[in-house]
Amino acid sequence: MSPVLAGVLQLLALIEALALAYRPLGDHMARVYSSDKHLRVEKWIYKGIGANPDAEMRWPAYLRGVLAFSAVSVLFLYLLQRLQGHLPGSLGFAAIDPDQAFNTAASFVSNTNWQSYYGEQAMGHVVQTGGLAVQNFLSASVGIAVAVALVRGFARSRTGELGNFWADLVRGTVRILLPIAVIAAIVLVACGALQNFSGIHAVGQFFGGSQQWNGGAVASQEAIKELGTNGGGYFNANSAHPFENPTPFTNLFEIFLILLIPFALTRTFGRMVGSLRQGYAILATMVTIWIGFTALMMWTEFAHHGPAFDIAGGAMEGKETRFGVGGSSIFAVATTLTSTGAVDSFHSSFTGLGGGITLLGMQLGEIAPGGTGSGLYGMLIMAVIAVFIAGLMVGRTPEYLGKKIGTREIKFAAIYILVTPALVLVFTAAAMALPTPGNSMTNSGAHGFSEILYAYTSGANNNGSAFAGLNADTQWFNSTIGLAMLLGRFLPMVFVLALAGSLAEQKPVPATAGTLRTEKPLFTGLLVGAILIITGLTYFPALALGPLAEGLAS
Repeated sequence: MSPVLAGVLQLLALIEALALAYRPLGDHMARVYSSDKHLRVEKWIYKGIGANPDAEMRWPAYLRGVLAFSAVSVLFLYLLQRLQGHLPGSLGFAAIDPDQAFNTAASFVSNTNWQSYYGEQAMGHVVQTGGLAVQNFLSASVGIAVAVALVRGFARSRTGELGNFWADLVRGTVRILLPIAVIAAIVLVACGALQNFSGIHAVGQFFGGSQQWNGGAVASQEAIKELGTNGGGYFNANSAHPFENPTPFTNLFEIFLILLIPFALTRTFGRMVGSLRQGYAILATMVTIWIGFTALMMWTEFAHHGPAFDIAGGAMEGKETRFGVGGSSIFAVATTLTSTGAVDSFHSSFTGLGGGITLLGMQLGEIAPGGTGSGLYGMLIMAVIAVFIAGLMVGRTPEYLGKKIGTREIKFAAIYILVTPALVLVFTAAAMALPTPGNSMTNSGAHGFSEILYAYTSGANNNGSAFAGLNADTQWFNSTIGLAMLLGRFLPMVFVLALAGSLAEQKPVPATAGTLRTEKPLFTGLLVGAILIITGLTYFPALALGPLAEGLAS
């Protein structure tokens, strides 16, 4: 079987698996967030944290819950790392340095999972399992909660109430993430992923020395790492490591986990607003971009430009022979179009244009399908922008899902789409202008610029994947990328929840002959075009200096 055919068959199998899971999971999540009943374990949690799950919140109260919970999470994870040397199960590792502890705490709480350290050489079992893995669940659940609050803003009328953050947080963790993660972990263990709490072992003799490996609860962390679109690996090699991703089947299964909830949330959206067709329109937009990017990535990486590529069957540098070009390309697109950040290959070793595709995928705002929750609310913000553009074209007040998109709403949406690009471009410019950060680049020229641009794009968009080649474990990068991750996560949430509150206060506007039908293919095309044009206008100059220059020169 040719490598190209193998890659296409993997893609078709992935699409079929996602299609089978789409309806039951989407409907289940809609029931979870619409139910007025609480499980016994959930009642214990509410009692423990002193929360009233039945108290409705307006958007400022909902936002305070998000920010307060996340601030406490950052502080807890920071202290856990700083005290590691005094904790049991530390495997003899010392406390994490302050700047790196801040960076890691900000990273995992913001659902970014950027790692500027070697996991197997820095973190013991308590920090890995009790700190990082726990935040993989909680940060993902926060993202879904904010998305559900925005959906309620569209679904409700004449009220500013968006639900209860604590109830949404707990339900997302207990009823959605935990059950699926347990099943996924069992599958990974059955396929050869590691799951234990063993210490450090010397394995084999290599050129007079030995290789040191340590065990850990790898499969359980790997499951929620992918399911929650987190991305932080137990080992530095991430999903290229055979303990995390043993076989081509587990590689495809992990891609399935990455895409599962973000795609299914579009059906949840359709159910909660009372129109499945609206959910299908958002799904169609996501799928169009995802398949387009995947096809383009596979073309650039399979393209033969000499005898070496002919012999290898494509650009194999930096890719695992277990997965090949096809599996690596599908994984790279899935992880950069979501906020996952897991990698099974080194994106720095992709072709110039292939590396540019991974960058552009993040710069779209990671909305196709995006992260758990963040992908849906990011796409809905773009839908608001698209109907506003359509309204300008026909001279009519724009409406979406029966809600008028007025001055206030469009300001919130506009600020949302400006925050992340501002963080990416300002921090990249500062790093390139100052003398010290440039010393961390392994390469010079266009590829070196891509390393810096990728780092801040990954951080501010809460992706977490690394381009490789950049030494990011410095005070400058730990501090600035940490700030970019926190601001890139929580500033947009402010405007998402403010928009949700504004929409919930409105009364529905009846559809007329002049109303734009947002469930039709025409709107899907308009939405795809708006996303690509807005991103292109924002990032094209930076892309031209990096991956485009490199790709055209090769």
